[in-house]
Amino acid sequence: MTGSAVTLRAMRWWDIEPVLALEREVFPEDAWTPGMFWSELALTAGPRRSRHYVLAEDPAGGSPAGYAGLAVAGDQADVQSIAVAPNRQGTGLGARLLTDLLSAAGAAGCGEVFLEVRVDNARAQRLYTRFGFEPLGIRRGYYQPGNHDALVMRRSAPGDHPDES
Repeated sequence: MTGSAVTLRAMRWWDIEPVLALEREVFPEDAWTPGMFWSELALTAGPRRSRHYVLAEDPAGGSPAGYAGLAVAGDQADVQSIAVAPNRQGTGLGARLLTDLLSAAGAAGCGEVFLEVRVDNARAQRLYTRFGFEPLGIRRGYYQPGNHDALVMRRSAPGDHPDES
């Protein structure tokens, strides 16, 4: 099954419970809490809107196939999270989710997008590099618990990279 077999839509509060199950499966050591998702989704609408969250829905129903979130501050954006269900990894869904986030960053007028990725997550780093992200440095002990380091990456001018497929 390919990443194109799912539908992307805005994440809503009623998606939090199924997203939490996916979150715990994909990020067992440092999964977000319900409160973290509630706080993020509270900022997706209204005059102080600064977040964009998208859910990848499986057409057969059931669990979400993935989700992604972006925070915007001025002319910069930060990828908050991208998660793809294990049975959907390698299908192009991560690229679709990232494309959606980069489009949202471009629509918000962001000239730069930042992210952190675990230094041992080579698959995600390859995806980000393909989309024009470049390494900036290491944040020691960023992911807790476990004390895992994060690679900080940056991309300029969303939408100006021809290899986004």
